[in-house]
Amino acid sequence: MMKTVTKKEVSKRVAKKLGQKIYITEDFVNAVFESLREILSEANPEIRIEIRDFGVFEIKETKPKPKARNPRTGEIIYVPARRKTHFKPGKLLKDILKQPMKKNK
Repeated sequence: MMKTVTKKEVSKRVAKKLGQKIYITEDFVNAVFESLREILSEANPEIRIEIRDFGVFEIKETKPKPKARNPRTGEIIYVPARRKTHFKPGKLLKDILKQPMKKNK
């Protein structure tokens, strides 16, 4: 089963790194995520947020699909263009993820 890390746990880790109380860092973590969400949702139609040593968040526009097929019914349907999210890890994160996994015993 996949482990889920919540925003609260991120706040706890930030508090530990900064030697602060969690209620102080929680406000900062919330503000960062809220700001990122606002920037991404304002994309018209595309935007890129680059965070050095972490990665890039992008909103990209998809192409309309005039001849998509409903897999259940086989009916041909039109799918309009929309926006989608994309995350590309930065070099540091990519290098860490490329390392072989350690076996859990």
